[in-house]
Amino acid sequence: MGETTEITDTADLRALLGAVMPRAATKERVALHQRDREWIANSPFLVMSTSDADGNCDASPKGDPAGFVKVLDDRTIAIPERPGNRRADGYLNILANPHVGLLFLIPGRRDTLRVNGRARLVRDAAYFDDMVVKGHRPILAVEVAVEQIFFHCAKAFIRSHLWEPEQWPADTLPSTACLVKDVDPNVKETVDELERYYSPENYAAKLYRD
Repeated sequence: MGETTEITDTADLRALLGAVMPRAATKERVALHQRDREWIANSPFLVMSTSDADGNCDASPKGDPAGFVKVLDDRTIAIPERPGNRRADGYLNILANPHVGLLFLIPGRRDTLRVNGRARLVRDAAYFDDMVVKGHRPILAVEVAVEQIFFHCAKAFIRSHLWEPEQWPADTLPSTACLVKDVDPNVKETVDELERYYSPENYAAKLYRD
């Protein structure tokens, strides 16, 4: 293996990558276009990236029926929170540093929608009534003031064959229960107990309630 050569400044990086492609350089927007609204309305899944005041990062998946993210106006969206593991890593980050990055996915689509902005946590609001799923209102919502929005190209999805089942690798990894038991010495439950906890039936019963 050869010597590692680090990139240490923007000039080196730009020399390596080349100039920004013209369409990429001009595609950023600061307000939601109708096409952005349509994308968000059809997206059942996003990844929310945050960091704390010291730059420690977190990326958290958020999912619900398509259209779960509510567009409040041309520059504001709201993401509902459902019951989870209560670590609240991303939410603690937002309290320290409001900057967030969102990546909206639609199954089968190879392009994505990227939204960057400033977030705040909302305990309750009138629009929570529009976010009810299976009779349950969200625990809280993340309101994001949009600062930058654009569509991202499909190259990563094409390279990874993400939506092509015939290209998916065989699932040879241990079950979730086994993984949890293997990596965390503090877990006291048996594998059988964990299998019951992580079973689809148990998870389905707790998706919208603790």
